[in-house]
Amino acid sequence: METKVFSTDGKEVRSVELNDSVFNREVSEGTIYYAINNELANRRVGTASTKDRSEVNYSNTKPFKQKGTGNAREGDKKSPIHVGGGTCFGPKPRNYGWVLPRKMKRLAMKSLLTLGVQENRIVVVEDFTSANGKTKDLISTIKNFNPDSTRTVLILKGDDAMLRRAAHNIPYLHVLSYNRLSAHELLYGRKILVLETAVKNLNEFYDDTKEAAK
Repeated sequence: METKVFSTDGKEVRSVELNDSVFNREVSEGTIYYAINNELANRRVGTASTKDRSEVNYSNTKPFKQKGTGNAREGDKKSPIHVGGGTCFGPKPRNYGWVLPRKMKRLAMKSLLTLGVQENRIVVVEDFTSANGKTKDLISTIKNFNPDSTRTVLILKGDDAMLRRAAHNIPYLHVLSYNRLSAHELLYGRKILVLETAVKNLNEFYDDTKEAAK
């Protein structure tokens, strides 16, 4: 299938071919769900920590004598039932991340790209960069395709340090490389701008025929 290519001014200049196996396939909602779940889990910072009775800085003495009080015996004042004692079954630092199978992740990205085409959220823009890294210049380009300044995703053909620098101060813009896509951003981005060379790279990178040959 073909789609239009626009200049940075928002004018149609030519067309580009989209690989049907990447941009025009059956959408797998299940893999999208797992891909987003995986990304959110990997972002989670498991640094919450509490002290148990062996770690609190408190008295090691018994709260009362062993016998003669009628109470159940207790070893020390650091018990969780006492004020100032340790926490019982509290959180400890841990890693919440997990590994998503490679084929499932690839299927999720292709499904999200297809969904973007079906919902007219993907716009192909001719290659451009930022010579001076000025945020103002990049904003003027983005406004030609997204005047409402809603959540926008920009997919690059590779790593462009100056373009990333220009996008750093734009809160609604998320910059991705064609080979490091984010399921969360592709799903919730209201406008997805893809550089022309990045489209050709996506056609090859997610090509089913090449994947099957591996």
